Amino acid sequence: MGTTAKALSLLTHFNHGRLEIGLSDLTRLSGMNKATVYRLMSELQEVGFVEQLDDARSYRLGPQVLRLAALREASVPILSTSRRVLLDLSEETGETTHLSLLQGDQLASLSHAYAPQHATKVMMEDAEVLTFHGTASGLAVLGFAEPSFVERVLSGPLAARTAQTQTDPAAIRALVAEVRATGMAQSVGGFEAEVHSHAVPIFGPDRAVIGALAVAAPTSRMSEAQKQAIPEALRAAGLALTQRIGGVCPPDYPT
Repeated sequence: MGTTAKALSLLTHFNHGRLEIGLSDLTRLSGMNKATVYRLMSELQEVGFVEQLDDARSYRLGPQVLRLAALREASVPILSTSRRVLLDLSEETGETTHLSLLQGDQLASLSHAYAPQHATKVMMEDAEVLTFHGTASGLAVLGFAEPSFVERVLSGPLAARTAQTQTDPAAIRALVAEVRATGMAQSVGGFEAEVHSHAVPIFGPDRAVIGALAVAAPTSRMSEAQKQAIPEALRAAGLALTQRIGGVCPPDYPT
């Protein structure tokens, strides 16, 4: 990575569980040396992308991030557009729905909705980074990503979050091929134990995959009826969301 990419990559380590990060933790998370992290964070601080807390021992995201996020939403209002789709899909399926977007080489959860029908539900966290190999959303993206991107993902570390996480590249390639053939991805316990997720890709105006729309349910509620109803509702919702943001499915997408 170049200097700019290295600096911006440090921002990806912030999430709801790490709203503030110290220099030592950033060094550990990034794998860079401490002097480099300090220099890059100092440069990001100068232009407002991060700011130091009063004790000067930790950093948090700065106001420039909010400004760019607002400009992004104004130009491509996927967040506001997706809210109605997520709510309707959650009500129809009775389960948790969520949208994730590609951000460079990462897939991050953008928004979610909960169904009121059940007290027990799959809980989500906005801005959570999802694995490509262990989630239905990640597999949905890989199914329609450029081959070079797929190979880059599968050549990197494939951590097992649960006992059910698939980490064999050959097996994952087979899953990706199935997603490309059917347009639908599934993951059972790959990211979180006892969770069965379905996902479909979302496409942008240039027909490139930009993220995924998913339904996540406890495995205990995944009846045969739900196994049929959820993919049907999800497929329709995914196509609707792609259209609403001005996206276009590639010619070989199975509808």
